[in-house]
Amino acid sequence: QVQLVESGGGLVQTGGSLRLSCAASGRSFTNYAMGWFRQATGKERDFVAGIIVSGARTTYADSVKGRFTISRDNAKNTVTLQMNSLKPEDTAVYYCAARSPTYPSREFTDYNYWGQGTQVTVSS
Repeated sequence: QVQLVESGGGLVQTGGSLRLSCAASGRSFTNYAMGWFRQATGKERDFVAGIIVSGARTTYADSVKGRFTISRDNAKNTVTLQMNSLKPEDTAVYYCAARSPTYPSREFTDYNYWGQGTQVTVSS
């Protein structure tokens, strides 16, 4: 089992920045690729960003490429999503997720463990 706890959400104006963190506990963090997903009200859960175990490779949804950065610190068992140039359409609940293969997936059904989510609201 892996427990994931997100933090760092909040309310920000268009063009602002937020930094989300996900703290992992339980089984070895380095067994898992990590991903961030988001779900807006009434919509499906969408892939945002993913990172392999070593942190050397990342992948992003086209809608956030160039604005968001995912990173991980394996010594601290954390994964971070730095979000810049935020837009109202980025408003959603953001979830951290872990999957036991060492490479990330864009499909939320491929992830084994999820955090409880953190709300991000971007005002226009």
